[in-house]
Amino acid sequence: MIIDQIKAAKVDAMKQRNDAAKGILSLLADRYLLQAIEAKANQKEIGDVEMTAILMKVGKELEDERATYFSNGAHDRVKNIDVQISILKQFLPKLLSEADIRAEIKKLADQSLPSIMKHFKTNFAGKVDMGLVNQIAKTK
Repeated sequence: MIIDQIKAAKVDAMKQRNDAAKGILSLLADRYLLQAIEAKANQKEIGDVEMTAILMKVGKELEDERATYFSNGAHDRVKNIDVQISILKQFLPKLLSEADIRAEIKKLADQSLPSIMKHFKTNFAGKVDMGLVNQIAKTK
C-alpha cells in the first residue's frame, strides 16, 4: 500500500535529518490517519484509492501555496515547496493522460457530462485527474 511506502520514507527522512521530506511525509501520514479514523467510525476501511486522493489534494494545496509565495517573492519558501512536491509525486500512481481520457470518452455510448463523470469516478478512481476529465468532457 502507498501508506506503507510513505511511512518507510518518513523513517528514512528522520534518519537522514531531512526536515523538508519529514515534514511532507508526516503531513501525508497524518491526513491518512485522520481519514482512517473517520472511515473506521463508519465501518469502512481506506486503501490506495483514498490515499491517492489525499496525495492529489495535498499536491494541489502545495501548488497553491507555492504560487502565493512566488508572487510575494519568497523564493526560499518556493524552493522548499518544490522539494516537497517532488517528494509527494514519488507516491502518486501514473495518471491517465489527456489522450487516454479522450479515447475512453469516445468508447462511451452516453457521452453526457454526468455519464462521463460517473464512468471515470467508478472505473478510474485514483488513476485520473477528475478536473481534467471535467475539462475535456466540457470541450469535446
